[in-house]
Amino acid sequence: MKFKLRVSLLFLFISIVFFAQVDNPVFTLPKIKSNITLPISLPISEINNLINQNVKGILYEDQSYTDNDNDQFKVKVEKQDKITIKALTNNRLMISVPLKIWAEKGYGTLGYYVYQDTQFNLIMNFITSISATPDWKLNTQTTAAGFVWTQKPVLDYGKIKIPIAPFIESVLRKQQSDFTSVIDNQIKSKFNLQPYLVTVWNQFAQPINISEEYNTWLKVSPQGTYMAPLQVFADKIKTTVGIDLYSETFVGQMPLAGQNISTVPNFQLMNNLPSVFNLQTTANISFDEATRLAKNQFQGKEFDLNNDKVKITDILVYPEKDDVVIEATTEGKVKGKAFIKGKMAYDSVNHRIVLSKTDFNLKTKNFFQKALTVLFEGKIRKMIEKDYGIPLLDIENSSKKSLNENFNKEYVKGVRLKGNVIDLRPTQFLLSEKYITVVIDTKAQLQMNISGLSF
Repeated sequence: MKFKLRVSLLFLFISIVFFAQVDNPVFTLPKIKSNITLPISLPISEINNLINQNVKGILYEDQSYTDNDNDQFKVKVEKQDKITIKALTNNRLMISVPLKIWAEKGYGTLGYYVYQDTQFNLIMNFITSISATPDWKLNTQTTAAGFVWTQKPVLDYGKIKIPIAPFIESVLRKQQSDFTSVIDNQIKSKFNLQPYLVTVWNQFAQPINISEEYNTWLKVSPQGTYMAPLQVFADKIKTTVGIDLYSETFVGQMPLAGQNISTVPNFQLMNNLPSVFNLQTTANISFDEATRLAKNQFQGKEFDLNNDKVKITDILVYPEKDDVVIEATTEGKVKGKAFIKGKMAYDSVNHRIVLSKTDFNLKTKNFFQKALTVLFEGKIRKMIEKDYGIPLLDIENSSKKSLNENFNKEYVKGVRLKGNVIDLRPTQFLLSEKYITVVIDTKAQLQMNISGLSF
């Protein structure tokens, strides 16, 4: 099976929309630690197909009358029909192999023999316990579980009838015992995820240009892997894989690629991995953009104060330590600069960034105007808190759309992803000199279904 992985696979995990204006040639957004969980479903029919593809034709043949202490016996064992697999309890599978057997037996003495042949069918059974090894291989331990005769064979020499089931059974028991290792080796060699995971892992190490307009790059760095114990159901084998990763966003310069690996780290066995995961991504909004939005909302706006007018003539938005400051220049009844400082918060009803826990300060040279500070503060502070906001609905909708598109694709033949975004919302705001970094929490679920693979 050859996987043709494309860079678009990375967008399975990240979807970010940027509308920042980039003035500084290089800016690195904070490294965000995230994780994803991926339930995987492997139909038992896939293992069935693998065994049928590799077990064909004649399984055993004895063409000599004189071997085995001159037993005067020949036998040929062939696969008659498709091998079937049935799920059992305790993560076990019953493998049933239908066989067609031709046998010929000589009857006589002193070198004179009469030969009679016959054909008959039986079903050979095996029980396989299944698990995964930390190096991403499917491991089985197969034991013989006897055979079921549809009719025990008898050679008919007229008056003499010779039952040959004991001859056949001794041969079949030995072949059945040898065949258990064939089953285990075939499954272990064919169901090895390591080469495909290495390809995916190394794709993650390559920076992705997610915005040519703003020269923005995304780098995803897987850190560790987990797997829940395999569970065998009636028609499928299920497990869940967990991946710890870091996502980093770079503006202005392509980052160095991560180092390629030749082997994916062994997974840690972990019970009860959740089917729903939380993925954190980032988007950045420049303070230039925040100021532009504020100017559109407030510049030139007038309001009444003691039967007089106050007009906002200019407005700026900028950071001050962990706070955002909105600086409004006013004229009219109050001439000066008003400073409304507060924390960034998310308004989930209106899908926008707003100011909360605000403080107010007024700079004016007019002593009389200072007496109006309380009244003025109430007017402008209430207006800013109520009306100012940086809209995020487009970012949220675009991110959801992109994620859902990439959660429902067949990236390689036989491997299909199915999933959906359950919830997506900004939860944290990080400030730097030029940017507001929005940390977006995405709650989602994915399912990987495997079918129709070619081994």
